[in-house]
Amino acid sequence: MSDQVNAKQIEDLLRQVNYPGFTRDIVAFGVVRNIEAEGSQVTIHLEFSTKDTSISDKVRADIEALLKKHGVRTVRVEARHTSPQGAVSTEMPKHDDLVPGVKNIIAVASGKGGVGKSTVAANLAVALASLGKKVGLLDADIHGPSVAMLLGLRDEPEPAEGMNKLKPMEAWGIKAMSMGVLVDSNTPLVWRGPMISSAVEQLLRDVVWGELDILVLDMPPGTGDIQLTVAQKVRLAGAVIVTTPQELALIDARKGIAMFQKVEVPVLGLVENMSYFLCPDNGKRYEIFSSGGARREALRQRVPFLGEIPLEPRIRESADAGRPAAASDGPAAEIFRAIAESVLKGIEQRTEATQE
Repeated sequence: MSDQVNAKQIEDLLRQVNYPGFTRDIVAFGVVRNIEAEGSQVTIHLEFSTKDTSISDKVRADIEALLKKHGVRTVRVEARHTSPQGAVSTEMPKHDDLVPGVKNIIAVASGKGGVGKSTVAANLAVALASLGKKVGLLDADIHGPSVAMLLGLRDEPEPAEGMNKLKPMEAWGIKAMSMGVLVDSNTPLVWRGPMISSAVEQLLRDVVWGELDILVLDMPPGTGDIQLTVAQKVRLAGAVIVTTPQELALIDARKGIAMFQKVEVPVLGLVENMSYFLCPDNGKRYEIFSSGGARREALRQRVPFLGEIPLEPRIRESADAGRPAAASDGPAAEIFRAIAESVLKGIEQRTEATQE
């Protein structure tokens, strides 16, 4: 790099510096507030919405090492720490009020695809409604929307009268919205991260959810842009992490827990899906994907263990038919209701703690 540098060159370099613990850079995170470049001297102003100085120290060291490597002789990094009033996350900007009539929003997430996250989200929402709560379910898994099929939604949503918004679909005692009812189910959405994040924000903002006790968000798997967008835009009451018992899934579940903890969203607990299979012929229990892994992980992480869901053909059959198992009176419904009761208890405890 020449002796004369400008702010744009420095900003481009700073995109190589990731926010600690994430794969997103500090420019995209909004940490970089101003860049002053004069000759070979550069001053960078950073703002962190956390009091944890270890994060700013790490970013400062990474910036200094990177810029000196590129020939910048004098690097000055000034870090400011703020704590947004009323924000749940001390590492994210102040939340927008996208859904003002909703008391609590919870995310159902998984670090890995294929663990039954959407099935759990749909049945959790129906189970919460069976406990007397006003519940909504938003399918934020834009690339793989499943909620429409899980709830048997086939019609297109109607526009809200006198508003440039949509009415949510209604089924099984809950309100719901999914990209699955807005696009052809056979049409793949070949969208990049910013478009997906924008779509999630629109589904939150432009659907008339009305007064709800709980809005359940069926998140996409992983720890990417959508999860960060939700943490930025929405005041989450907590997150439920879904995993299967085997170590391969638990590795990614740990990442999901770590991400929510970094943005200071309470982890309401772990759900172990496909925990075991009860053979209908002999009643013998088979632990196909191992068993107990999520319970042990919950103990290690010091988060609640919410329950085990068996590998049950009737749960799969009800999902394919658009009839949530939680809407029945069988053993599976009892399991989902028990999980829903634990989730409600977790929300209530955290609400009481914040009011003290």
